[in-house]
Amino acid sequence: MTDVLAYWVREADLDGFRCDVAGFVPTDFWETVRAELDQIKPVFMLAEWEAKDLHAAAFDMTYSWHWNDLVHRICTGQLDCSALEVYYAWNDKELAPEAQRMLFVSNHDKNAWEGTEFEQFGPGLEAAMVLSVLSEGMPLIYNGQEAGFDKRLEFFERDSIIWQQHPHGELYRRLFALKHADTALWNAPWGARMVRVPNSDKTRILSFVRENENDKIFGVFNFSAEPVTASFRESLYHGSYRDFESGELNHLDQDLTLELAPWNYRVFVR
Repeated sequence: MTDVLAYWVREADLDGFRCDVAGFVPTDFWETVRAELDQIKPVFMLAEWEAKDLHAAAFDMTYSWHWNDLVHRICTGQLDCSALEVYYAWNDKELAPEAQRMLFVSNHDKNAWEGTEFEQFGPGLEAAMVLSVLSEGMPLIYNGQEAGFDKRLEFFERDSIIWQQHPHGELYRRLFALKHADTALWNAPWGARMVRVPNSDKTRILSFVRENENDKIFGVFNFSAEPVTASFRESLYHGSYRDFESGELNHLDQDLTLELAPWNYRVFVR
């Protein structure tokens, strides 16, 4: 197997591999493979698994099934927003800065076996999409998401996607343009860590900044079915920003209050 992987890197100049169900293979095998591939050229390795040991010497990125499950359970009323604080705190403590997590609101398994993104996240879908791009991690788009496709695709059969213009495609285009341009949103050690901004209702509101010497974003998400008026403590978010949606300039200070509709979000870009 090592020879096969090396062949494709050497002969086809592949940049890396997504390794299916990587946890069913011994980690020391993957570490040996990675060392041999890197002797040919630097590669990028993605594990379809979620275990921090895979980041030690084998994989650059792992699937964050836990993030998907938490956001799904928040959007369906099974958990409150504070569960996400625990998730990001664990990542910050347990994973090295260069470890990358892949965030997604859909993929081939989720779509086929558990439901479309619309079924899984309901009215919280757009907020979940935005958080998957702006928080720490690398976002995945599954086939058809940019077209707003709302069908469970057959897993092992040919199943055509109806391609069409859809607001989700434009939202993703704008989010990815921001992620490329704003260095605070870059991945792993090239970007900035998320830092929680304390707010007046942490069971419904997630608020954070990502900031480096060049760029900064301040994100506020209402992950609840009720309208919320949020205020914020400390000074981490203070400054002048452009509103991601409207383009308006805003100066945010200790007097800031935001009225957020159910499942709404605000993103401010320095």
